Amino acid sequence: MPDPFAEQIYLYGPPYSGKTSTGALLAAALNLPFIDLDHEIEKQTSRLIPQIFQDSGEEGFRQREGEVLAQITEAGPAVIALGGGALLSPENRRRVEARGQVVCFNPPLESLQQRAQTDSGIRPLLHEQAGQSSAEQAERLNSRLAALLEQRAAHYASFPLTITSGKLNPANLVNLAQIRLGRFHVRGMGAPYEILVRSQLQNQAGSIFSNQGLNGPVALLVDGQVARLAGGAASSLTAAGYSVRQITFAAGEKHKNIQTAALVWQDMLAQGIERRSMLLALGGGVTTDLGGFAAAAYMRGIQWVAMPTSLLGMVDASIGGKTGVDLHTGKNIVGAFHPPRLVLIDPDFLSTLQPVEFNNGMAEVIKAGIIGDEDLFDLCSQGPETVHSGLAEIIARAIAVKVRVIQADPFEENLRAVLNLGHTLGHALESASGYHVRHGEAVASGMVAAARLAQRRGLAQPGLVEKMTATLLKFDLPVDLLASIPVQSILDAMRSDKKRTAGKQRFVLPQRIGEVTYNHDIDEVEICTLF
Repeated sequence: MPDPFAEQIYLYGPPYSGKTSTGALLAAALNLPFIDLDHEIEKQTSRLIPQIFQDSGEEGFRQREGEVLAQITEAGPAVIALGGGALLSPENRRRVEARGQVVCFNPPLESLQQRAQTDSGIRPLLHEQAGQSSAEQAERLNSRLAALLEQRAAHYASFPLTITSGKLNPANLVNLAQIRLGRFHVRGMGAPYEILVRSQLQNQAGSIFSNQGLNGPVALLVDGQVARLAGGAASSLTAAGYSVRQITFAAGEKHKNIQTAALVWQDMLAQGIERRSMLLALGGGVTTDLGGFAAAAYMRGIQWVAMPTSLLGMVDASIGGKTGVDLHTGKNIVGAFHPPRLVLIDPDFLSTLQPVEFNNGMAEVIKAGIIGDEDLFDLCSQGPETVHSGLAEIIARAIAVKVRVIQADPFEENLRAVLNLGHTLGHALESASGYHVRHGEAVASGMVAAARLAQRRGLAQPGLVEKMTATLLKFDLPVDLLASIPVQSILDAMRSDKKRTAGKQRFVLPQRIGEVTYNHDIDEVEICTLF
């Protein structure tokens, strides 16, 4: 299979849909070159597009368009903005779909017409002449645009990756394009790294590693429960010429500790893992936390790749470069910032996940919606059937929220604290329960408790607690675990929280869906009012 990172990305859609302005920003976001097909045609012919139409007609233009597009498809990875009719030709469409991914912008007609009135460009199929100075010209433009869209409606709708949003500002379209592609380039914490969400990635590991220049031998870290899922990745790596050394540890949060890390280091040394080798952490959040920490410390740091197999791992633990192990007094007390080289997210793994573990991960997905994506929360609020039918988008949306935050604050100096919504109490609940309470279950109760605090302080929108509670309950997530664990045990656990400052806990409080605030000092007296 080809390396997905070698693909070209084509932006397509009707006139005025924002392909060029979005394409330049998307290319920058993904660290890729940007090519505008119309500009390339103008450069090669030394004529403007309207002149080509005038001299050669649409047929002559389409011929030249196909010739230049054929040249572009032979180039390397890039984001490429196409003209609004470039893929009407079956040959052109076949060529670009064989070379990469097409994202088709297909917004409502009204949005296109509104944007057309403020755009100074001349579209040969829509304008009779230059300029848009009169109401009559504007009316004719709107009419022609409506006819063109009606004519091509089925064509634009036929592309699998389609964006229908009417919000044509480039920042929104860049975010949606990354979600539809399931692709992110994360900067800010040393070397940048790539995140990809796509089916069958486990069977492409070998070609991806090879094309990305990653060295072997590969330490394949799995826990005892997930080892049975490692065959696809291991076979792919072996087929690509890598020597794979599997290292297995006991499953469960209680084994995410220094003792297990020491055993991993000893196994890596015994099996010939070198400083230029790779560690592939394949498993849930425990595995990626532990694997990243082991990689950070082994021989003063080796590269690693995360391949999460749980929903929790996909949307949270594997993203952000925070690695660590637990002490008996608290979670992730010992760790390091050590970002992976790649995060390869294959949703196919989730077909093996038990419902209770899937729901465990849904707590973090819902959290992402509360923090920064109202549309994601709305999708979750529709329940499991909607989530399962659009799982790749759900995962990518949750990742998009986290990526925006960590790029703004990679080392958790301020804004990144918002990702701790529900975690201050959540981690304490996990610890106080002896880790019998799952992470997502604890975070769910922690988020509702934080919303109740926000409500008492007059910060929360009316009905927020009820809205959050209703959505969490649709995934069988507990919303009031505080009532089932002794208060003193929870307070004792919270005193070991690494976010504690001057004897007070730092809380993230939700104000409305899609908006939270952070760095609220909450003392133990106020915390006790929640019980």
